[in-house]
Amino acid sequence: MKVLFIDSVHEILAQRLTAHDFECIDGTSWSRDKCIEELESIEGIVVRSRFPMDESFLSHAPNLKFIARSGAGMENIDLDYTTKKEIICFNAPEGNRNAVAEHALGMLLNLFNRLLIADREVRKGVWEREGNRGIELDGKTVGIIGYGNNGSAFAQKLAGFNVTILAYDKHKVNFGTEKVKESTMEEIFEKSDVVSFHIPQNEETMFMADHTFFHSFKKSIYLINLSRGKIVSTRALVSGLETGKILGACLDVLEYESSSFENAIQQEKAAPLQYLLDSDKVILSPHVGGWTKESYFKLSNVLADKILAEFA
Repeated sequence: MKVLFIDSVHEILAQRLTAHDFECIDGTSWSRDKCIEELESIEGIVVRSRFPMDESFLSHAPNLKFIARSGAGMENIDLDYTTKKEIICFNAPEGNRNAVAEHALGMLLNLFNRLLIADREVRKGVWEREGNRGIELDGKTVGIIGYGNNGSAFAQKLAGFNVTILAYDKHKVNFGTEKVKESTMEEIFEKSDVVSFHIPQNEETMFMADHTFFHSFKKSIYLINLSRGKIVSTRALVSGLETGKILGACLDVLEYESSSFENAIQQEKAAPLQYLLDSDKVILSPHVGGWTKESYFKLSNVLADKILAEFA
């Protein structure tokens, strides 16, 4: 089976496939047009997000049997087309769920304790103690929206912090545990101090966090988003920060992010984005919540397990 690697992933995937007589082709430096030229004989594709796996691309691969995405989200793949053509799509949320959970917790603790601000001030010779008085996570109520691999991993990290964990997942039931209460969105709106998104981007979830969403909370909240940027309306977020409805935000993803995820913000800095960049109530990172040295290996190893289970 000939497998085209469009994006760079950990070498363990190619090693394991090669050991089972797969032919692994390095197309990581190829243009989209060059990839299309070679697709006719390709039976498998390995991709992150360099360019979309849409019908205009996949229609050139008549023998394609699978697409393996090194990551969790599948919005870069035309799933209607792959279903119609019986192309199996693999992803690997198991591979980076721990990394995402640790990153979310790290961002939240950083925000609560003003570590970035204090670090900058000390480096400038400013020894401000009262202005950098933090708040504690202990005793807070954390609402988790989406209880798949990432949401459940985040709950596991929170379990030792003496917090109340409420979790809502539209597509799951009976997942509550001794430390995680299966909840409704109404209860999350009523009780949450912190809200964290762990859901995919699709037509249903695009800009789910709008003005109405934020104003539904009884208390002022802290927001965490390590899912996809377009789940949160930046204008609504900025409005909430300005009014105090949102006390702070931890954002690994942004609405203005390039669709490939591999490149920088693609638009000129709109006013809402500039507000986030200037705000000391916001902590930002460049979509690296799931990127650790360990997850780099695990993502590819998980994909190897899934591909070989189906095709070896």
